[in-house]
Amino acid sequence: MPYGLQVRLKVKDYARWKSDFDREDTIAIRKAGGEKSYQIFRTIDDPNTLVLLCEWDSLDNLQKYAQSEELRELMQRAGVTDPGEAYVLEELDRGSV
Repeated sequence: MPYGLQVRLKVKDYARWKSDFDREDTIAIRKAGGEKSYQIFRTIDDPNTLVLLCEWDSLDNLQKYAQSEELRELMQRAGVTDPGEAYVLEELDRGSV
């Protein structure tokens, strides 16, 4: 069963953050940690306040990654100024209209 992670965070500069998020080494770390997909949103009133929705292959992998030193280092390198709030989610249903 897939699990999700919803994170609200602030960054110094979205373009810089996104460039780092898309680096091959960053992608490899996230993929090795169990991330399957992601969506990035930002608030209308502040382009540097982001909301990420990420899908993970297992709850165990998600929790390990979320608490890892690697993640803290990646966030610092990418210019995250406030790691904000994070919620671990269990998917119950999916659909479209």
